[in-house]
Amino acid sequence: MKYFVHAQALCESTQIGDETRVWAFAHVLPGARLGRDCNICDHVFIENDVVLGDRVTIKCGVQLWDGLRIGSDVFIGPNATFSNDHFPRSKQRPTRFLETVIGEGASIGANATILPGINIGRGAMVGAGAVVTRSVPPNAIVVGNPAHVIGYAGSGEVARRAVPADLQIAPHAVLPLSVGGASVHTLKTVRDHRGQLNAAEFEQDVPFSVKRFFVISGVPSAEVRGEHAHRECEQFLVCIQGSCKLALDDGHSRCELALDDASKGVYVPKMVWGSLYRYSADAVLLVFASNHYEEGDYIRNYDDFMRMAVGKLR
Repeated sequence: MKYFVHAQALCESTQIGDETRVWAFAHVLPGARLGRDCNICDHVFIENDVVLGDRVTIKCGVQLWDGLRIGSDVFIGPNATFSNDHFPRSKQRPTRFLETVIGEGASIGANATILPGINIGRGAMVGAGAVVTRSVPPNAIVVGNPAHVIGYAGSGEVARRAVPADLQIAPHAVLPLSVGGASVHTLKTVRDHRGQLNAAEFEQDVPFSVKRFFVISGVPSAEVRGEHAHRECEQFLVCIQGSCKLALDDGHSRCELALDDASKGVYVPKMVWGSLYRYSADAVLLVFASNHYEEGDYIRNYDDFMRMAVGKLR
């Protein structure tokens, strides 16, 4: 064998990659498949229909049940809990257990609970003790019960930069964000005793010919919108009331910024993945688009986006 099994472990599978280590009191059933250089710590149980990628770390006290698909470079903290049946009954097994997918490079914190049939996106971070009741977007950081997005993490070779929430730039100035050509634009603002007026000139402040606009409002704070890129369409975002956060990703670099001021707009070019989250209760987001709506222009799968953006999956 080119892998290690501790004398006090029970490893019934032979589908185990080189340099993987199975430590004391772990039990691996015969159908399980483990990749290279994995670390299976004490008191881990792995059922038959479980697949692990390479360099996966499973800390003590974790049970991996049928239907789990775990990508390479995943970390699962001590006593994290998985499930594979929404309505379990003793002696009543479903025809097929629900499949739960943990994306490449994701981390699951200690004592987190993951409900069945969901996806944890690549590079995501699940906080300790979180109860994950629905799928987690790629690179998202989720905490709480039920788990909700509080931010986005950098992973792998992707550089992450947070733009200060109190960003100040001169009137009519443009601040490049170094993410796929995205930029922050200051719009004309007039304030007096009658209130505040903000204005933008199309093809000047908004750097394209506008074909369409839409307004997003009434978003519960736990929800995430966006989570897609466009093949051709460009967008310009202005939060005209309240606030939300925007995460941008071009496959090489990533940044986050707050949209909380109607005097600032954000230009999002094509082929930039955008995610909007942490909406305030009164948030109203105005979006101008360069193209008419066309479903085929949307890239809604992050892995597909990465293939197109960098030519291969990280």
